[in-house]
Amino acid sequence: MSQSKTSTRPIWDPLVRIGHWTLVIAFFTAYLSGDDLFNIHKWAGYVVAGYVLVRIVWGLIGTRHARFTNFVRGPGAVLGYLRGLFTGHVKDYAGHNPAGGAMVVALLFSLLVTTGSGMALYAVEDNAGPLAGIVTEETFAPMASAFGEEGEHGRDEESGAEELLEGVHKAFVYITLALIGIHLAGVVASSLAHKQNLARAMVTGRKPETDER
Repeated sequence: MSQSKTSTRPIWDPLVRIGHWTLVIAFFTAYLSGDDLFNIHKWAGYVVAGYVLVRIVWGLIGTRHARFTNFVRGPGAVLGYLRGLFTGHVKDYAGHNPAGGAMVVALLFSLLVTTGSGMALYAVEDNAGPLAGIVTEETFAPMASAFGEEGEHGRDEESGAEELLEGVHKAFVYITLALIGIHLAGVVASSLAHKQNLARAMVTGRKPETDER
């Protein structure tokens, strides 16, 4: 008699799963709304920043497969896993594989800089948002000067600090988009290599049994 179903076990807890899809929706809402729908952009950005901070904390104290110690590995392990994808000899991991773990860290960092620079820009431009009164134009003036951002002069004058923060914010938005593209390619490649639907696993929280702890 043929085997009917592959045995699975729970891997991703609700905070990881719900947060993952909330992050996807919030990031693209912020990206697509932009300056034209600033209130939507702003609140979507707050959701992104909030989950990133929660995920960092959860990476330290959360469930086994959510913790950074479970999936953050060195460059050798990451390159070894990527090499295995091309050679067909790739180890299966219960949680994130080494390349996936590196991508989690890269995305969290990129999103942290994206949202942090956005809130700093909001504080400098309008003295509003969570960083108002904490971050001012003077905070970034030396850095802006060092990078040659002297600001624009005229009726719609923009300070060097504003130019710097706007540049950082935009740059990391596109860095994040690039990382998302690489992440999607990695999910497809790993799903094919391990004959698993990793996107579905991030919905159900369950993955096939492996020998890995």
